[in-house]
Amino acid sequence: MSTQLSNKNAFIHSGIVSKISDDSVFVSIKQSVHCESCRAKASCGISESNTKEVEILNSCESLKLNESVQLVLKKSLGLKAVFWAYVFPFILMFSTLIIASAFFKEWVAGILSLFVLLPYYLMLYFFKNTFKSAFNISILKT
Repeated sequence: MSTQLSNKNAFIHSGIVSKISDDSVFVSIKQSVHCESCRAKASCGISESNTKEVEILNSCESLKLNESVQLVLKKSLGLKAVFWAYVFPFILMFSTLIIASAFFKEWVAGILSLFVLLPYYLMLYFFKNTFKSAFNISILKT
């Protein structure tokens, strides 16, 4: 399985269709030798283990089990994912800490800034279908 940079705006990962449901397709991606030299491997998530399973909303193409496919991942989607998973929660936590420290003791402000993340990640969980459609991964047959 190879991972290659197709152009400046997208990565292509080879994989195999492992499961098909009514509204989604699951593709297994194996880590490639190319992941070691990739500059984006820290934020990619695919280089962390040998095999990853990616859920993709079912396209109109007919796919079969154990069929070889290629996944097209846009770089701009990675930046959006990093923003929603790391940057925005940090800004939310830090601003809550600054504002709460003006009204409460330090330890209360610290606990409050940590607890503000609970509703945030709960909101992400409830809107996961919206994020799945926003972070669209394309499938190409090989």
